[in-house]
Amino acid sequence: MTTLAIGTKNPAKVKAVTRYAESHSMTVHPVNVDSGVSNQPMNDAETLTGATNRAMGARQANGNDFGIGLEGGVMTVGRTMYLCSWGALTDQDDNIVTASGARVTLPETLSTGIQKGYELGDIIDDFAQQKNIKQNEGTIGVLTNNLIKRDHVFFEIVQILFAQYKYPIRD
Repeated sequence: MTTLAIGTKNPAKVKAVTRYAESHSMTVHPVNVDSGVSNQPMNDAETLTGATNRAMGARQANGNDFGIGLEGGVMTVGRTMYLCSWGALTDQDDNIVTASGARVTLPETLSTGIQKGYELGDIIDDFAQQKNIKQNEGTIGVLTNNLIKRDHVFFEIVQILFAQYKYPIRD
């Protein structure tokens, strides 16, 4: 059976990968891997780097067939801050594919807190008066009244990653 390691034990991310793996005859191995970036990635490049580092570290753990990294962050266009999500997939030959997911405008209260140096995971808990949102529905769940949850966004990214891997566009 094909092994797929994910570079985190975050339940929302593991749920997304497991959902994909179960329908593709893969076993999932969650592995804690340091992203190598700040706790609050502040732009696409940093968030993508975190996802890539997680994918590489996860794949190398116990010689898995594939490694996948999923990372959430924020990015700013003009004066508007957005939630962003990135994923990376690597194989045993260190081939890497990457993909990004949905973007959602952050309310000013959240973006101001991030600009002051706080992590979104902490701010959203206070904002929604809940705990561990980043391990459950995620900020996107709060901002969409749970219409779209964090694992949904990451599941879509996982699908895109494997589609790109299996059906690469050749120049």
